[in-house]
Amino acid sequence: MSTIVGGAAVVASGREDHAPSVAVGRQMTAPESSPIGLAGRITTATRGDAGPGEVEVRIRGGTETFIARSAEPLAKGQAVIVVQTLGPRTVIVLPWSDPIDSLLEL
Repeated sequence: MSTIVGGAAVVASGREDHAPSVAVGRQMTAPESSPIGLAGRITTATRGDAGPGEVEVRIRGGTETFIARSAEPLAKGQAVIVVQTLGPRTVIVLPWSDPIDSLLEL
């Protein structure tokens, strides 16, 4: 049985020990599924405006490779942080240095 509540379909499971689930018309994603804010390493150099490269990011319990775009060319091995997504497999990255590494140099 389903009921429309505030534009969302509430589906009752038919069992009293289960709360109703709500479908809002779009896929719900967990916060950890977004690469934004995650650090990674460039695996294929980016060329700035001339073209993308690739970045490897630890995400969702594993490591995934995304197409990486950047404003300036970034060399292979450069540490980066993901600041925006341009679809499910393309990200915008900025160069990033780990503040912990700088503390170790003191």
